[in-house]
Amino acid sequence: MVDVTFPKSLSSALPSEPMDGLPTVLQVIPNLETGGAERGTLDVAAGLRARGVRAVVTSAGGRMVRELERTGAEHVTLPMASKNPFVIRRNIGRLVELATARQAGLIHVRSRAPAWSARSAARQLGLPFVTTFHAPYNAGSALKRAYNGIMAAGDRIIAISEFVADHIARQYPDASERIVTIPRGIDARRFDPAAVSKDRMIKLARDWMLPDGAHVVMLPGRLTRWKGQAVLIEAMARLGRSDVVCLMVGDDQGRHAYHAELVALARARGLEGVIRLVGDCSDMPAAYALANVVVSASTDPEGFGRVPVEAQAMGRPVVATNHGGARETVLQGQTGWLVPPGNAEALAGALATTLDLDLAARARLAEIGRQHVLDTYTVDLMIARTLALYADLAGARHGRG
Repeated sequence: MVDVTFPKSLSSALPSEPMDGLPTVLQVIPNLETGGAERGTLDVAAGLRARGVRAVVTSAGGRMVRELERTGAEHVTLPMASKNPFVIRRNIGRLVELATARQAGLIHVRSRAPAWSARSAARQLGLPFVTTFHAPYNAGSALKRAYNGIMAAGDRIIAISEFVADHIARQYPDASERIVTIPRGIDARRFDPAAVSKDRMIKLARDWMLPDGAHVVMLPGRLTRWKGQAVLIEAMARLGRSDVVCLMVGDDQGRHAYHAELVALARARGLEGVIRLVGDCSDMPAAYALANVVVSASTDPEGFGRVPVEAQAMGRPVVATNHGGARETVLQGQTGWLVPPGNAEALAGALATTLDLDLAARARLAEIGRQHVLDTYTVDLMIARTLALYADLAGARHGRG
């Protein structure tokens, strides 16, 4: 894996002058609707603008475009979400034209279909090509493995966790020397218990009609089967406590049948008054502040997993499944507990342990958890490390370093 010297903070990575030899960075992503890859794209664009580098993002568009443009970055709408081979081929010329017009010094892509176009465009122009692996892609056939392999073709391959880095190295051994692990980061200024007012918490508690004095178990995440909501319902049935409310915070995104299935399961387990499917939440810091324990019950390993990190930043104990990125982000017995995926009995036991913590133990856990995030998983660190990688590639291209 590549040895890149990373600055410890964003401020140390952002001198007032632009990065030499890198007037523009072009980021390529299928769309800007929602998600971790999209959030990372916006964060890096903001970091580039803070350093005086022109930031251009091309995608098929989406609800996050306005937020991107507020950073001072430019968005160019192109059909980057298409998996049609003919569109992918035509996108090569579109990207060559865009990169040339904007004087791009580097192309960074975060998804497979547009990566095929972006790699060809970068090669035609002689530009450094960076990819980000956001997850361990499934490869059930040789054809699928070859399709996924474009993400291992970067001059630098960013893995968002050591779990993902290990996956890349196993699947594509020839890429090992080009892998750089840059964990995703969260905004620790936003996810800060000191920044959440009592009024925000009271409003949310009223909106959700939380009973006074109830302990709150919370699972944030969109309603989709692999996020493990059904496992948590089974765990709550085993927990058997009448003083607990379990909130599932997230939109079903049209998965109405799964939503109905969860409601039916809660009813069948006698938990109609305990399980609350509250939908999307626009104030997640206040939501975390209401929780006594935050759960990440994903049955498939997550490449990183923002929920455990956000919860720790808010000083909340975490119970997460023992695979994927959670093995790195959760400190077992210090900031939370890890349980086998899909094991409702183990999850219930970890919930009982966490809910029974006394105030002193909770205070210690909160302090350790927040410091762990500040030291390792802030958006400032993620931006600084990414820009350091860009600068390293730009310097190598111009014969420096």
